[in-house]
Amino acid sequence: MSSAFFPSSDLPTPNENLPIAPEWLSRPAPEVATDLLGCVLVRQFPDGQTYRGLIVETEAYTPDDPAMHAYRRETDRNRILFGKAGMSYVYRIYGIYHCFNVVTDLEGRPSAVLLRALELDRLPDWTPPTDAAKPHRAAAGPGKLCRILQIDTSLTAQPLAIGNALWLEHRSIKWQAEYDHHQIEFVQTTRIGLTQGVDLPWRWYVKSSKAVSRR
Repeated sequence: MSSAFFPSSDLPTPNENLPIAPEWLSRPAPEVATDLLGCVLVRQFPDGQTYRGLIVETEAYTPDDPAMHAYRRETDRNRILFGKAGMSYVYRIYGIYHCFNVVTDLEGRPSAVLLRALELDRLPDWTPPTDAAKPHRAAAGPGKLCRILQIDTSLTAQPLAIGNALWLEHRSIKWQAEYDHHQIEFVQTTRIGLTQGVDLPWRWYVKSSKAVSRR
């Protein structure tokens, strides 16, 4: 899918908006990271307004990974990573940007998938002019997608479930069919912006997407 916005035919129909359950996420992060491509992140605001983003880039982090926030020990900040799958983990980097992660795997095995890029169904009214000029790049990066969807640390340690601020939905039937027929391809490569675990090939992205942060 090369468009920055879903063509109407690519949006899940009402009976396809199947939420992703915690049990589906209770697997090793590298498996979940691959399977989340083509799924949808939904952001709902208190007034009921929702925005959807097709997930086109992910990174996996596991317990024995030196780049994992919970690699050394459990702390107040990373405690959510040791809990059940299906929770949000949001943290701040460089004192400015936020990153949104999905907690995965079993309890006691701190693991997560970082969402790195989305194709948004539409841009919010508060979109900066610079992003509005290039809509396909508005959520092309973990910090950018959090900024455009107003995701910050107030949304960490929250269940990813319908009715909450954030939840996940499975791939649409059409998207899955295109993937099964090799019309959509994935690229697997190393992660970005790390000083440890730099050689692990645990980043995946949709090859044709213009929203990928970096190729």
